[in-house]
Amino acid sequence: MTKKSQAALEFIMTYGWAILVVLVAIGALAYFGVLSPDKFLPAKCTMQAGLACIDHKATATSLKIIVKNSLGYDITVTDIKAQQCTAQTGLSISVANGGNLDTTASTCVNSGSKYNGQVNITFTTPSDYGGLSHTNAGQVTTRIE
Repeated sequence: MTKKSQAALEFIMTYGWAILVVLVAIGALAYFGVLSPDKFLPAKCTMQAGLACIDHKATATSLKIIVKNSLGYDITVTDIKAQQCTAQTGLSISVANGGNLDTTASTCVNSGSKYNGQVNITFTTPSDYGGLSHTNAGQVTTRIE
């Protein structure tokens, strides 16, 4: 009876040591940041239909976005608001159909290693199309460089 108990105990101890080694290895990888999900963060910039986000870049003090006008007509951008950044209001930037809007939201307070915020671009349509004001909302998720 004691031989069977000893064999069972040795069998369980062997698996116990193997599991302990695996847990220590996973703990070491997590401690040194190898398993950090921020390293695998996809960079994306999405806008509502009509305006396409071509490129973007976030730093500790600014957020730069390049947006393409795909509405089918010229627009005049009046406001640009990015989360955690100072809003740019009272603008009058004309963007032709198919043209790019290159804007930088400065005086941002980006903390941490990633930027995840909403961007709102307010524009007016030409008088031929009603001359109304619209707000196009978008989302930017990227690493801070």
